[in-house]
Amino acid sequence: MFERAALVHYHEIGLKGHNRSRFEDRLRINLKAAVRGLDAAGDVERISARVMIRILGDDPVSREEVLQASSAIPGVSHVSDAVLCSREEQDILQAATLVMREAGEFASFRVDARRSNTDHPTSSLQMNIDIGSHLVSVFQRKVDLSNPEVTCRVEIVEGYAFVYARRLPGPGGLPVGTSGKVVALLSSGIDSPVAAWRVMKRGAVVIGVHFSGYPATSDGSTRTVMEIAQVLDRGLGIGRVYSVPFGDLQRRISLTCPPDLRVLLYRRLMVRVAEAIAAVERAKGIVTGESLGQVASQTLENIAAVDDAATLPVLRPLIGMDKNEITVDARRIGTYELSIRKDPDCCTLFMPRNPQTHATVAEVIAGEAELDLDSMVSEAVASARYRDFKCPSYRKPKVSVGAPWKDEA
Repeated sequence: MFERAALVHYHEIGLKGHNRSRFEDRLRINLKAAVRGLDAAGDVERISARVMIRILGDDPVSREEVLQASSAIPGVSHVSDAVLCSREEQDILQAATLVMREAGEFASFRVDARRSNTDHPTSSLQMNIDIGSHLVSVFQRKVDLSNPEVTCRVEIVEGYAFVYARRLPGPGGLPVGTSGKVVALLSSGIDSPVAAWRVMKRGAVVIGVHFSGYPATSDGSTRTVMEIAQVLDRGLGIGRVYSVPFGDLQRRISLTCPPDLRVLLYRRLMVRVAEAIAAVERAKGIVTGESLGQVASQTLENIAAVDDAATLPVLRPLIGMDKNEITVDARRIGTYELSIRKDPDCCTLFMPRNPQTHATVAEVIAGEAELDLDSMVSEAVASARYRDFKCPSYRKPKVSVGAPWKDEA
């Protein structure tokens, strides 16, 4: 009986230069963490510009768990459901027959056989011919090189042959842990989880910071955000999520500051709180889910007015996307159904009737002049609650702020 393996391919990592091995090692570590505890998961090994996860046993359900878990990891281009066999011709032909039977009904196929090792005696072209002829004789199906229903792929890699007809797409990008750490403003809405996911795909460890309307509203948005974080955690890129009760601070701003500037002053305070948490976490940037012109606070002038409160880079992965594009991404990563819940949060709390759309930096600085901003930031950070997730690249701060979060609902 043949051995099975999940053969992980990557793309962008292969474009790296002398530090490529660092990216490969990080991907291997993340994949090992992703399949840890699964019954069918065996050794995870680097092998000639790929990562191989050996499959234990022959249970297809357990094998599928390994394939699904590994295909969710940033840095993965696709994962192949492969048969691992020797480079002997008869073994390869038998393995090709097996994977084509598993592919189900098909009317046409092609073979894509390649050798990474030039010491293999048969050329890639000849392998294609030999395997294709064998499969025609077994299945009595036609060869279609341009638009086949099924492709039988064979890769000769080091001392092995990998044969497969099925592969699962991965998210692409870079392995989490290769691009530092960021703090992401994470709401229970559609946009910010997508922004966090896109930064995870660029290799960053994400620390979520959620601002709830509590105690002016219920804390339902925090529970939803923690569920959203669990979905994002499939990619092993979320290290920790903080929830900050923001309702009282918003009330204080609404009673003290010009009504038309409230939204911008809320956001400037959020940035300051996020930076205070970033200092504890040693994060190097702030991520938001803003899209240019989508709402009043997201004009160029208002974005500049908010950014004035920041000392770290503010990253906006969605800045050029429209709502439909963002929604497509949210559905794809699995956060959309959670994000359309009607949980009250701070975003609709104490909103002005006519918000300023083209504020200047001077106006917002004057508008918050009566606030004790340092005290407000300290109060927000001290009242934060947090929950840790499975990200293998995350290192907890030596001194945590706030307290562990418990869902009391």
